[in-house]
Amino acid sequence: MSDASDASGDDGVGVEEMKVRRVAGTGVPVRGDDIDTDQIIPARFLKTTTWEGMDQYAFYDARRDDDGELNDHPFNEYKGANVLVVNDNFGCGSSREHAPRALARWGVEAIVGESFAEIFADNCKSLGIPAATTDPETVEELQSFVEANPSAGIELDVVDEQVTYDGKTVDVDIDEAMHGALVQGIWDTVALLRSNMDAIDETAANLPYVDSRSR
Repeated sequence: MSDASDASGDDGVGVEEMKVRRVAGTGVPVRGDDIDTDQIIPARFLKTTTWEGMDQYAFYDARRDDDGELNDHPFNEYKGANVLVVNDNFGCGSSREHAPRALARWGVEAIVGESFAEIFADNCKSLGIPAATTDPETVEELQSFVEANPSAGIELDVVDEQVTYDGKTVDVDIDEAMHGALVQGIWDTVALLRSNMDAIDETAANLPYVDSRSR
């Protein structure tokens, strides 16, 4: 559970409600380096014009065997989890926003990993999803803990950049720009603009080159 509201498309959500300071829940470990966006959501599912139902396409191929039947992929086994634990260079490949969108729709509210592709991490920031990094040994230990204790709690403290699990607390790193946007509640620029429409209209009305009749 994240200490924030889903501000996307809600005119009434302000900065305070958009602040992401803590994510708590259970983990889902997805092992492997260089898991690209085509593995996260295959290209053939990018035709949709809305994000509805995107959760069913997350790791669509990896979650199925050669006969199309569901296998033991973590996204089949750890339903309800919200903290994704991954390895190195997660989200590499194309810059498709659909990848973090599909993860978010599935239920992912935070990701902890060794490293992330830059554009993928930026897309996560735009959705209010913290992407925290730590060393390979810590990731391995966290993944193994989740596999042995799938219902155990995990908490990501976004403010202090720490992950707590199994009675221990470890330090993680969150990119400075991401950290500031999440903690200050300014990650969703569209919602931020909508929440300040009065100020926008006032500014526009005072601009000599804006004809109010065309708005």
